[in-house]
Amino acid sequence: MKVGIGYDVHRLVEGRRLIIGGVDIPFERGLLGHSDADVLTHAIMDSILGALGLGDIGKHFPDTDAEYKDISSLILLKRVYDIMKEENYTIGNIDAIIVAQRPKMAPYIEDMKEKIAGVLNVPKEKINIKATTTEMLGFVGKEEGLAAYSICSIVPIDK
Repeated sequence: MKVGIGYDVHRLVEGRRLIIGGVDIPFERGLLGHSDADVLTHAIMDSILGALGLGDIGKHFPDTDAEYKDISSLILLKRVYDIMKEENYTIGNIDAIIVAQRPKMAPYIEDMKEKIAGVLNVPKEKINIKATTTEMLGFVGKEEGLAAYSICSIVPIDK
């Protein structure tokens, strides 16, 4: 078994959709980024790449490449899944946390788990997603942005 950790943060801005874990969440602002800026999916990708010892998403999907402009992070997650599969690994489990003052994430977590598990080709029980606030402290508490953390274990695929 190998383990990796991931972290991502993006600024909240007007005029963008808020997409977290592949789910479009109704909110007055969205996250600013080169892709769809899905902090949860980005953190999960970084934790998988970290477990594989293969760098981070910036190395694999640079924000200087027009191919990734406004791309769905679920498409990028599928590419990370393909890399993991080529390395002969599968997901053991993922534990992730979304840090957001608003909006409340709880109503969307099951949909997020289903989407992520579907892309990673694992039962959704292997994906755990939580959400928390920062009690109005820091950039998240001031609603300037959102963050996410992920830890992932990967296990070799039996041949």
